[in-house]
Amino acid sequence: MRLMGLPNVARYPEATVARGDEAIEIHFSGNDGEQTMSVPLKYVGEDAELAELRLLAQLQDIGYSVQRST
Repeated sequence: MRLMGLPNVARYPEATVARGDEAIEIHFSGNDGEQTMSVPLKYVGEDAELAELRLLAQLQDIGYSVQRST
């Protein structure tokens, strides 16, 4: 998954990823507030769980503190 338009990691250092029935939601938070992004599952390929796990790894590599929401 190609990541574009993410909030500044210094301002929003925490990212929570949740996979729903139709989209993967990414919730960013920090001292400057909160932002949420939604990625429709139709854009992530056939294996939504694999896309979610890769997203978590990519966000962590960028520098976000990540967690997977249940």
